[in-house]
Formats: sequence, C-alpha cells, structure tokens
Amino acid sequence: MKVAFFDAKPYDKPSFDKYGEENGIRFKYFETKLTEDTADLAHGFDAVCVFVNDTVNRAVIDKLNSFGIRLLALRCAGFNNVDMKYAHGRLHVFRVPAYSPYAVAEHTIALLLTSIRRIHKAYIRTRDFNFSLAGMTGFDLHGKTVGVVGTGRIGRAFIDICLGFGMKVLAYDKFPAADLEDGERVRYVTLDELFERSDIISLHCPLTEDTYHLINAETLEKCRRGVVILNTSRGALIDAEALLEGIKARVVGAACLDVYEEESEFFFEDFSGHILEDDVLARLISMPNVIVTSHQAFLTEEALRSIAETTVKNLLDFTQNGQCENELCYRGGSTEDCKSGKCF
Repeated sequence: MKVAFFDAKPYDKPSFDKYGEENGIRFKYFETKLTEDTADLAHGFDAVCVFVNDTVNRAVIDKLNSFGIRLLALRCAGFNNVDMKYAHGRLHVFRVPAYSPYAVAEHTIALLLTSIRRIHKAYIRTRDFNFSLAGMTGFDLHGKTVGVVGTGRIGRAFIDICLGFGMKVLAYDKFPAADLEDGERVRYVTLDELFERSDIISLHCPLTEDTYHLINAETLEKCRRGVVILNTSRGALIDAEALLEGIKARVVGAACLDVYEEESEFFFEDFSGHILEDDVLARLISMPNVIVTSHQAFLTEEALRSIAETTVKNLLDFTQNGQCENELCYRGGSTEDCKSGKCF
C-alpha cells in the first residue's frame, strides 16, 4: 500500500517508517499541508494520511475520489478539519482516538506550573545572572478548585494529576462518567457553576457546534477574577479576542495555550524572521501572563510511537478485514465511531 503523508515533520518519520516497513506500507512524505491546491500530490496513492491542520473539505474530497482514493487516515483524535458530512459515502475516515492521554495531561500541568510559579521568567532572569525574586510570587495549587471541561481519557488523566496536588475538581461533560464523581474531591456540575467557582479552568473537550467559543465574553463575565485558563485541546474552544480583552480587564489572571483558533497558518513553522501578521496572536504572546506553545502537548516519544502504530493498524484492519474500530461515521447530523463496520 502506498500512502501520501501530508504535513510531515522530521519527528514523524522514524515511527511511521518502522511500522510501515513491518507491515508492507510505504509512506511518501510531503512537507506541505493537504489543501485543494496540493491534493494533486496524492495522485497514484492508495490512501492519504493527514494531521490537525490539513484541510479535507468538499473540494479536496472530490479530488481524492477522482484519483480513486477512498481511505483517509487521521493521525490525531480530532476531526474538525474534515467535512464529515460530505465525506460520508465518499471516504472511509480513520482516526487515532487515544495515543497518550498522559502526554497532553502532563503538558497541561507543566504549562500551569510554569505560569503560576513564574518558571519562564526565572529562566530568563538567571540566564542574565539576575537572582532577584521581585515579582516572582506565585500561589499553591493545593486546595484550589480546578474546573475540567471534558472528562474523556485526557481529562481524566489531568484530573488524576490535579488530585495528586490536593486540588478540588469540578467537572463538566455532556456524557458524564459514572465512576468518576466521588462527591468530595470530584463533582460534576453545570457549566455555569464551573465558571463561577473555579480558580483554574482546563479544556479537554472536542470542538463541536456546542463547544465552539465555549470561552467567550459572556462566559468570562461569570468567572472568578484572576481565573487561569488552560487550553490544550482545540483552539476554537476559545474566542481569542474575548480572551485578550479578559486579560486586559484583569478578569483572566493567566492563560496557557497550546492551541489557537487560527493556528494552521503559523503553528509547526518557523516565523522567527518574519513579522507575525495575526495581531491577536501577537498581542497574546506579548502579554506577561500568557504562555503559548505551538500544539506540542502530544509530542512525546511514547505518543509518536502510538500514533504511528494505530494509524498503520487502522489501514491494515480495513484493507484486510473490511472494517476498522476507529473508523468515523456521519449519522443523523453527528459524527461518531462506526459501530457497524460498514459505513457505506
């Protein structure tokens, strides 16, 4: 099997080469992202493999179909970059539902600790032999209340870490986990209560019509003054302009972002020698209480191996057995994992 691999980075290749060679799959790596303009590169391949910032819209799907391509392998859990309604009946779409929830959860807590204990500022100061502690006062996590939106694998891994710090957890999920709530340390609440009572809010939910701009001007008004906002999930969960205004108004005490709504134009690339044209992103980065990382929460050796192994397995399962447990299916206005194994 020949697979066109878009938005390829050096750290992708070792694991995909290993599992591909072991299973008779040859990956051709393209550094460019998949778009309508670059889809022609997939001509002559059996399948396409894409990541979070590749575009799989109607035009791209039609082009892939015209080349006889019916298999789309996402090497990520999210699929908001795919027009799933239009893909139904045209492409079999596979995803990696869980690679390393610990990688993302640990990165989230690393951002939080870096922010509230001023680690990033201390690093810069001591590099200049400045050992002053003025302006470096942080606060304890122990005893604080953290609101966790989304209690899937990553959200639960993050909750476990928070409990280890002695924090209280207010959780929200459209589909609550029956075994998570204990009434004392972890409790499910409404979104309004979560916003009103949390010292820290961490987002671990998918991007849907319901969660688009979940953090906005209206919801920020409900939050405690000085709230810390964490987002290692999807950029569009936060209205970036509203967040910026919340920071300027001192409503938001700090923000830690591994994702950004318009990140596809910038993240994973080197713009150090250029003027950043996104004014909102530039202003956020300039804020002393904002930390931005470029969608790197997933980037651990364990996660990269898991992503490659699952992606290869998805392709093999479908080509050999005609079905794959990680196939996505569009039904009745929503997208879900395929239960029948026969999406079309």
